Amino acid sequence: MPLLVVGSVAIDNVETPEGGRHDNLLGGSATHFSYAASFFTPVRLVGVVGEDWPAEHTVLLQSRNIDTTGLQQVAGGKTFTWTGRYEPNMNDRETLNVELNVFGEFNPVLPESYQEAKYVFLANGVPGVQQKVLDQTPGRRLAVADTMDLWIETQRRDLDALLGQLDGLVLNDSEAKLMTGTENLVKAGHLVREMGPKFVIIKKGEHGAMFFSEHETYVMPAFPTDKVVDPTGAGDSFAGGMMGYLAEQDNGFEPEQIKTAMAYGTLTASFNVEGFGLARMKEISRDDIEDRMTKFRKMLSF
Repeated sequence: MPLLVVGSVAIDNVETPEGGRHDNLLGGSATHFSYAASFFTPVRLVGVVGEDWPAEHTVLLQSRNIDTTGLQQVAGGKTFTWTGRYEPNMNDRETLNVELNVFGEFNPVLPESYQEAKYVFLANGVPGVQQKVLDQTPGRRLAVADTMDLWIETQRRDLDALLGQLDGLVLNDSEAKLMTGTENLVKAGHLVREMGPKFVIIKKGEHGAMFFSEHETYVMPAFPTDKVVDPTGAGDSFAGGMMGYLAEQDNGFEPEQIKTAMAYGTLTASFNVEGFGLARMKEISRDDIEDRMTKFRKMLSF
């Protein structure tokens, strides 16, 4: 089943303690999500880029069964650019520069064929823009969104209005604490769910993810890897693997399906962090993910 994603498509400049600086990487929340999801199901990508956008990036996405009909290119514009530096612990990072460029005026208008989407992921973006996507997908079966501290602090009213229309919300631990005013993540997860979404997933980086629904709460550990090269896009890859699996299976959203989907998201993200940008993801196949799933299942059984 095709999966629709709407969000940022960007050029990243990333610096890490051991890997040095790498410029002009293909990045953006929707990009990392799309590439991860493409291991499982066809993806329809909606985003905006400038005239400086390298054509080879579009070719790469299309080679992954990612439909780029919804990728708008603005004549005379510049693509969203992010520059960041990671601390030695590889969890904390400093944003050195952000140039929103054409993404600052992003107003997604879905192609007609996209408006029939059953599976929708709203990658990190302005809540008002995410709402516009929901307004254009009335037949959706599953709608999940990501958010960030900036929108929690500056667009809270729009974000609160959006929450009641979501099936799921994905956010990291610091965002959950900011959103609820509590340091207890278990309490924070339940409080966010009570704001509207049917389930909430709190990402904890190298410590995995926590799932909250009305009847279930559990922790999914991360896959242990000692090769963390660049964490950029790991959370988006997690969401892409999870949503991609759910769209591929297309057989409901019971706890067992979501738990398995989270495992696939975790494993897909574990590959993403092993290279700068999409470098490591380009090297793997679905078989590599399945091989890691076999190891992950053994690791979690006792």
